[in-house]
Amino acid sequence: MALNKKVFKDIDELKKHIKTHKASFYYSSQTSTVIPYDYLEQIFTKDDFYLCDLSLMRKSMKIEDDHLIIEGAVSWKEAKEFCQSSGYCIKTSPTEELALISAGAATSATGERYFCHGNLRSQISEITYLDYNADIKTLKKEKPFSFNIGDYSEDMKKYTSFKNPPFPMFENETDLLIGTEGQLGVITGLKLKIDKDTNSIFMFMLLDKWEQNDDAHLEVIEKVQNFRTHTHICEYIDSNAFSYLDSKDRPNKGKDAIFFEIKESMFEDFYENFICKLEHIKQEEIFEVSKQKFHLIRAGVPRAVFEENSKMGVKKMGTDVQVKIKDFPKLLNIYREFTQEGVKYNLFGHFGDAHLHFNFMPIDSQTSLCQRKLEKMYKEVANIEASPFAEHGIGVIKQKFIKDFWTDSQYEVFKMLKETCDPHNQFFPQGFMCIQK
Repeated sequence: MALNKKVFKDIDELKKHIKTHKASFYYSSQTSTVIPYDYLEQIFTKDDFYLCDLSLMRKSMKIEDDHLIIEGAVSWKEAKEFCQSSGYCIKTSPTEELALISAGAATSATGERYFCHGNLRSQISEITYLDYNADIKTLKKEKPFSFNIGDYSEDMKKYTSFKNPPFPMFENETDLLIGTEGQLGVITGLKLKIDKDTNSIFMFMLLDKWEQNDDAHLEVIEKVQNFRTHTHICEYIDSNAFSYLDSKDRPNKGKDAIFFEIKESMFEDFYENFICKLEHIKQEEIFEVSKQKFHLIRAGVPRAVFEENSKMGVKKMGTDVQVKIKDFPKLLNIYREFTQEGVKYNLFGHFGDAHLHFNFMPIDSQTSLCQRKLEKMYKEVANIEASPFAEHGIGVIKQKFIKDFWTDSQYEVFKMLKETCDPHNQFFPQGFMCIQK
């Protein structure tokens, strides 16, 4: 079936389409890892369905009272550069900087700076959006969530320490559009808290391969928790992930590495009370690196892995699991079992948050095996009350794993919100809010 496609450049065009109440999927940069853009014809099979491209919407940015106020198709890269030009920095930093901020809010993407600054939803002070009648609405973080969600509130409590639970957090008014993946309206603007920019020092330390010896990994993740205010970023790349970079861009000497961006004003305390007191990492395995090199490696690895998957013609088969710090050894053990299957793999992600992405790199004949392993893994993740999809959303690809994490309250609340906020079921009707029990 040929899909209907629309590209919007201004808000009046968008309003006109919304008023038709046609079932639609709204997207921007096509960087989502949970929407298989190469296979949309197999997913969106409903007649009279529309794919709506928002990547060319008119954009604007301004800074006011330590907030960045954006409208339209503003990417993380554009916003970061705009803030830096005025002496500010953005608190959230997803790896894919070309993604739009509005899409990041819809999926509650948070990225690597959660370690110091918390999740994206905590930084959004205000959201403007178009509802099902194309009326512009404004939501404010200072106001409580206005819908009665009953037992759903109790279900949220065990996930308060995570970037995102297996379902949206509904506490503040702005949460209606954060993490709901465009199923209740189309975000048109955001007001984000920002900080004054400060100098940083960039470092990395080398460790033994995690498959063979994780003593250093476990020591670092435990001790670094006391230095969250010192450290913007605590990121991880294993030896396998490094292999996808050009050889000149690999500083790891065949080992794993943990990367840190440390506030310059707090570096002395970080060095003396954290680095110097590590028992399993030698001082000669700790290096300072330039900011440019740091970001080249950190952003380059996931992009190279994604490109390799695309080249092989397979759908992404990776994890987005975050566990409590105390359960980090369990997560490594789960991932260690994956390494025994004869499938190429790699591991990278947000080390300080116990949030690592394991990526299978299968050939066609191995995809069924990987699928079975992932299904088993998500059941184990549910048993330890971890978060299965901590920052990339559920989308379409992850829906088959989510039911083990839901109670009756999720189905009831999603049904109520869709009936109230999307009575024509026009906003991404294939999304998780329409999953049947």
